[in-house]
Amino acid sequence: MFENTKAFSGFAVDDIAAAKQFYGETLGLKVTEENGLLTLHIAGDRPTLIYPRPGHEPAAYTILNFPVDDIDAAVDALSERGVRFERYDGMEQDEKGVMRAGGPYIAWFTDPAGNVLSVLQER
Repeated sequence: MFENTKAFSGFAVDDIAAAKQFYGETLGLKVTEENGLLTLHIAGDRPTLIYPRPGHEPAAYTILNFPVDDIDAAVDALSERGVRFERYDGMEQDEKGVMRAGGPYIAWFTDPAGNVLSVLQER
């Protein structure tokens, strides 16, 4: 039934204007707006819907992961744009907030609505 549909993902925010600025300007992604909804055009122009939700509570997990070739360069560039990297108890993170133990190198940050995002580098 769904094998030929063009499925897409989506997530909620509490402020569409703040999300548009963050994803479009801070992260530099292509963002379009229609009918009060945003669409991120990522992963080969695969749409990701961002919708407003009154009483929004941020996801307690990572909603988007951005693979990068050089995590240190990505963290530095995002930091220069005002992005603050999260630190989590029990995670061994370096001075930049990068966890380098276990799987891929990964650093987490949040959007203005508090949703968790990451940059990650495969080893």
